[in-house]
Amino acid sequence: MTLAFAVVVTLFIGKRWYDYVSSASSPYDEVGIELNSRAPGPINRWGCAKLQERFARATPPYGCSAGNGRQWK
Repeated sequence: MTLAFAVVVTLFIGKRWYDYVSSASSPYDEVGIELNSRAPGPINRWGCAKLQERFARATPPYGCSAGNGRQWK
């Protein structure tokens, strides 16, 4: 039962994160920013790259900024 619960929670969080990086209407969704900023390095970089493709002219959200905070990683 505990394993099943852990799998369901992981899938739910993973889906929520993927929806944020692939189809959010804004890069500033609070839950999405939090999930992406806490993701492991390669997953975070991939998510930031997807967000940058979609919102290149926007200031990067927390977890995707480098340098002065106005540049994408």
